[in-house]
Amino acid sequence: MTPFTTTTLEQALTEKLALNFSKTPDEATDQDMMRACALVLRDVMAIRGVETRKRTNREQKKRVHYLSMEFLMGRSLMKNAYNLDILPQLKEALGNLGFRAGDIFEAEPDAALGNGGLGRLAACYLDSMATLDIPATGYSICYELGLFKQKIVEGQQVELPDHWKDLGVSWLVPKPGEAQEVRFGGTLREFWDNGHLHTVNENATTVLAVPCDMKIAGYGTEHVNTLRLWEPRATSPMDMSLFSRGEYLKAAEEEAMAESIAKVLYPDDSHMEGKSLRLKQQYFFVSATIQSITTRHMELYHTLKNFHEKNVIQINDTHPALVIPELMRILIDDAGMDWDEAWSITTQSVAYTNHTVLAEALERWPQVLMEHRLPRIWQIIKEISCRWERRIEEYYHDPGKTQYMAIVWGGEVRMANLCIAGSMAVNGVSALHTDILRNSVFRDACQMEPWKFKNVTNGIDHRRWLSEINPGLDSLIRDLTGGDAYLSDAMALQKLDSYADDRTVLDRLGEIKRQNKEAFARHAKKTRGVVLDPNSIFDVQVKRLHEYKRQLLNVLHIIALYQRLQDDPNAITQPHTFLFGAKAAPGYEVAKRIIHLINSLADHIDHDPICKDKLQVVFLENYRVSLAEMLMPASEVSQQISTAGKEASGTGNMKFMMNGALTIGTLDGANVEMNEVLGDENMFLFGLHANEVEELKRKGYVPQRIYTQDETLRRCLDALRTGFRDGVAYEDLYQRLLFGTGGSAADEYLLLADFASYCEAEARVAAAYGDVDRWNRMSLHNIARSGIFAADRSVKEYAEHIWHVPHR
Repeated sequence: MTPFTTTTLEQALTEKLALNFSKTPDEATDQDMMRACALVLRDVMAIRGVETRKRTNREQKKRVHYLSMEFLMGRSLMKNAYNLDILPQLKEALGNLGFRAGDIFEAEPDAALGNGGLGRLAACYLDSMATLDIPATGYSICYELGLFKQKIVEGQQVELPDHWKDLGVSWLVPKPGEAQEVRFGGTLREFWDNGHLHTVNENATTVLAVPCDMKIAGYGTEHVNTLRLWEPRATSPMDMSLFSRGEYLKAAEEEAMAESIAKVLYPDDSHMEGKSLRLKQQYFFVSATIQSITTRHMELYHTLKNFHEKNVIQINDTHPALVIPELMRILIDDAGMDWDEAWSITTQSVAYTNHTVLAEALERWPQVLMEHRLPRIWQIIKEISCRWERRIEEYYHDPGKTQYMAIVWGGEVRMANLCIAGSMAVNGVSALHTDILRNSVFRDACQMEPWKFKNVTNGIDHRRWLSEINPGLDSLIRDLTGGDAYLSDAMALQKLDSYADDRTVLDRLGEIKRQNKEAFARHAKKTRGVVLDPNSIFDVQVKRLHEYKRQLLNVLHIIALYQRLQDDPNAITQPHTFLFGAKAAPGYEVAKRIIHLINSLADHIDHDPICKDKLQVVFLENYRVSLAEMLMPASEVSQQISTAGKEASGTGNMKFMMNGALTIGTLDGANVEMNEVLGDENMFLFGLHANEVEELKRKGYVPQRIYTQDETLRRCLDALRTGFRDGVAYEDLYQRLLFGTGGSAADEYLLLADFASYCEAEARVAAAYGDVDRWNRMSLHNIARSGIFAADRSVKEYAEHIWHVPHR
């Protein structure tokens, strides 16, 4: 049911401006109107949210609690209006009130609550859970500044604060009455009472966790869920006695310490202070969440003995792993259960999604830090670890396996092993990734408890990442499939396959892509002053900057193209524009050097007249969700070139595919499943397979041999040493690839091993692009077969195979 007509929406917006900002529409700025729009939509979702909660309570439905350190929500205004089915009315109402709808949508900042694919996936799943009528709540921290706002200065990344909450706070509803107390440090006192050992944490530092709720509306339903973001506050914001004595900074010390918890996402943990802050963040978020969940459960059922029957806690990677000992603490210390009963409930409540096979991302905390910061949690982890080790020893009788699978070992607490021990399910996020977990990373645990290990391939919110952001394509799909059924059932996109030989459809598809490219070119000119050529191939690699994602391989190929042009100015007949977008973690120096290299190369090519109208490189500053929403519809080539076996799944690959871009990639992550539905003929595969990567490393990989034998590659690498127009040379990257540096093996991610194959695949891309009908046909097949990668499908699989909750 549509909650507004254009007229009633105009009235509601006018009233909000008057009541909240004391302004008329004529006096209001775009920012004022954006806030007013948010408040009007927030009211609608709040009312629906109350009804959803009442219905869930009345029917005693099982609830899903999705815990993630990040939710990359992007902008919410257009998305919420779309899901509430009032987007056309909102645009018209804004126009009638004297505003441009596009300007109002653009005024909203991206919510700085995430970094990359992990956070974007969580956001997509929130949308699908609401759409599928699954009672669910997401939980995270209300970061003040998020990750960072990226600025490129003289080719290098500079991190700036991202003040998203100035306007983004319009979506948040603080709930101080539901605040929870989170305790750090202190000392433990134990005593027996009535046959039960009690443990009390005394002299702890207490931080208040105040929930700020953001409502999540489903599509085509009245169901509304919640994203609960925890904001830290000091229990005593100001010590007035110190302030009165003139010790102003010390008087506010407790408040500053509390606020530091939510200042930024992922503080640099290369030093002990950073590790300590990260651990505080994780426990703050987890403790507040579990206290909130158990409190609500007690209000409904007056016991925690049935907790696992009415709740499932899904932890998104290892960051929320402390949910396991924290739930144990509440069940034992607060509810008075014995260990076995508490452990049984915990291990039937928690499920763990693994998102990476990289050892660096399988978190390990110094034991001494855990002991000092979280003494009671440390006690419980020790007991979990001892019991888990006994199980391993009884099963394997192998000290080596016990050491590998142990939770506490060598002065470290291994969070992934804690997740495996304390969860009812462990899932990977693509078929290949899950296979690697089962047969390599967690092989021993899988052999001991095979029933725990499952696969749920990632998915994306196709309503946002196709229909909303690509209206031209949405219109074509509706015309060819007979309406909007695909919005509720993405597999309806398969109907497009039958038009593969329809020249009219292919031409229309090509024209839609052309219009999207021109629109993005206008945006790039307006926001960056960059002139893009819509006649060129838009070849795009946008994702977090990490060596395993191999942006550097892409760069080496571009250098090879450039050198070909120097040898023969007519070597490139099809103009080619390479677009990059990525943020590097502030402490990841190699990643930041690669960003510098991309900008050095872009500048060098831009100033070489031979490259004009033939070759261009552009680094898109401050890549984020709202930028991706403009870029994806315009993209023609999707770079998914990670080292096989390293990318868990990827979701950018799915967004590109759904918008008709063709993938050049390795058989890694979800690319494998994309290949299964597309076939080799509709994507451009290259490189070693995962098993070949392992075999090559086992035999002993020597990248210097490839350097010696491949003249094209040798010239590219030598160009790194020579440097570019800006006077910057990249001897460090040259050395890292050929000889290894800083403890890293030479060419750890096998760029040189895959270089020739990658160049050959890029040549196939250029050749295919020259055949317009063939390219558009391949693009149509990509769109038609992308429905399997919808988040609705992923969430249904979680609901049926892990959570055991009904869905629409």
